[in-house]
Amino acid sequence: MNPVERARIGRTSLSVTRLGFGSAPIGGLYEAVSEETAVATVDAAWESGVRLFDTAPLYGLGDAERRVGLALRDRPRDELVVATKVGRLLRQTDVPDPTEMRGGESTWRGVPDLSPVFDFSYGGARRSLEESLERLGLDRVDIVHIHDPDSDPAGALSGAYMALRDLREEGVIGAVGAGMNQWKLLLRFAREAVFDCFLLAGRYTLLDQSALPDLLPACSAGGISIIAGGVFNSGILAAPHDLEPKFDYGRAAPEVVERARRIDAVCRSQGVPLKAAAIQFPLGHPAVASVVVGSRSPAEAAENAAMFAFPVPTGLWAELKADGLLDPEAPSPPGD
Repeated sequence: MNPVERARIGRTSLSVTRLGFGSAPIGGLYEAVSEETAVATVDAAWESGVRLFDTAPLYGLGDAERRVGLALRDRPRDELVVATKVGRLLRQTDVPDPTEMRGGESTWRGVPDLSPVFDFSYGGARRSLEESLERLGLDRVDIVHIHDPDSDPAGALSGAYMALRDLREEGVIGAVGAGMNQWKLLLRFAREAVFDCFLLAGRYTLLDQSALPDLLPACSAGGISIIAGGVFNSGILAAPHDLEPKFDYGRAAPEVVERARRIDAVCRSQGVPLKAAAIQFPLGHPAVASVVVGSRSPAEAAENAAMFAFPVPTGLWAELKADGLLDPEAPSPPGD
């Protein structure tokens, strides 16, 4: 696949590269990343042809947005698409967000002394975007997602969504989206409001095609583009033979490890790196416009682009389906 090929976002005038850059790792997800390395990582993604850059206030508690902005400030603005998110404000507080804690420690390392505070109100969404623009050093962003509204979907639709809808109508942003690690609430959003895209993390991957029967057809019918994230399912599809592989931000269950290793064995038998299959698989579905993959170093950014372009024979998908490792209804990406 060609990482610089572009696809349109919904019914908007925006188009994105089929491979996008995810900035959570350069924000210090699980381990600290220096600013020099972070900027160099964004630069490496740019050099590989990537023009979609996804970030959020949550990532690095503001550091990811600031670092993405530093790296992109001298790039031609009309060539790139920047996506960020609303739903959390960064504030000084002694109350940590329990959703960002693992084993009593924050998932973010080497980050500012701030805490994310959920706020899906109309005013909160507008404030969040203003603060994101300041950190990014940009005068506009192209896509804005409502981020993880699982705890307050009604409030997100009546508040943050209305704010983003108004900003879209005012021409301040180009597309309205929502980003979640689940598909059922996204399906509700697709039915109750007018979204241009969804950032779907981990629910349409080689390990988990749970979004295939309901969400993806609804998005195709409604003109909503899917940006697929979490294609490695927190790492297990990048390194299934690690001693303690992660799945969905935690330690993978034995049956998940066994399935990932079986998928890896089939890929190896066909001479295909598991990473290549994992990155390319979601793009077989017509609803999927782009795959966003995180990188924490220039080497990882270059490797992701190489895996995206790696020739994958169509027979791989057929064998995975025959072995019961892939939903038989999942459309296969174009192959070699």
